[in-house]
Amino acid sequence: MEVIEQDLDDILNSLGSLPVDWQDETAVRVIRRLGAFPAKTAYSESDIQALLNENFEDGILICRLFLGMSKDQFVSVLRGIRDEKGIGVKSYRADPAGFLRDLLGTGLLDAVAEQANRKPHWTDVLVERLRSGRGSAIAGQRRGRGVEDLAEQTVRKVFGGNFQPRCSFAGPRGQVAKCDFAIPSKDAARILIEAKGYGATGSKMSDILGDLHAIIARKRPDTALLFFTDGLTWKQRGSDLRKIVELQNNGAITRIYTSAMADRFEADLRQLKREYKL
Repeated sequence: MEVIEQDLDDILNSLGSLPVDWQDETAVRVIRRLGAFPAKTAYSESDIQALLNENFEDGILICRLFLGMSKDQFVSVLRGIRDEKGIGVKSYRADPAGFLRDLLGTGLLDAVAEQANRKPHWTDVLVERLRSGRGSAIAGQRRGRGVEDLAEQTVRKVFGGNFQPRCSFAGPRGQVAKCDFAIPSKDAARILIEAKGYGATGSKMSDILGDLHAIIARKRPDTALLFFTDGLTWKQRGSDLRKIVELQNNGAITRIYTSAMADRFEADLRQLKREYKL
């Protein structure tokens, strides 16, 4: 083969799209099943039971479609309702009545009736594309930002403007690490706070472990590190959360909070304010 030097622009200009058919065997089955789904003004448990009995996995997927939930969202919500009980086909077969009761607890019957009786409009397809694409990303950002905002509101309530948000603090050896809040400042941090909320599992839930370890490695030993988090998806990442709890148990993290513990978070901040004379 002749040795030549290729040009970047030539390569870029030769690139093309990679069209694919998005429908696999599951999609074909689900579309066919939706086409045969009965249209009526109200639905009952028996309609959902028929879906699950015919093909459990396809039936669960159809339930998610009616609810407008991603797999991660649906799993988080159903696990939250069923607690330690399973959400798979074995759990359904072991206790169909209990499984269906919990599944309907998601508001599924109302969602089915709403979607089945919706008058179609050409904009529906485009709105759905917007929701599943850009909308999904925005929803994830807002979940996380909601937790950050709650933490920041509490910090501001206790310390006024005597803190720095979303900064890189300096440790005693000159090393720096990112944090969501440094109190009273990034250069003399006595309290550090990480605030993260999750609505779906993914790499970001694992990244927080690295972020916390980076803070722990760089902060002063007597600087308090508080972790404020929330989201049912932690139930799916129990091993990661367990590691964070272990960091708290061995003293590397001072305290872990959720939104339901906001009052405790505020009370502890006030106590730390007194102890550190801030």
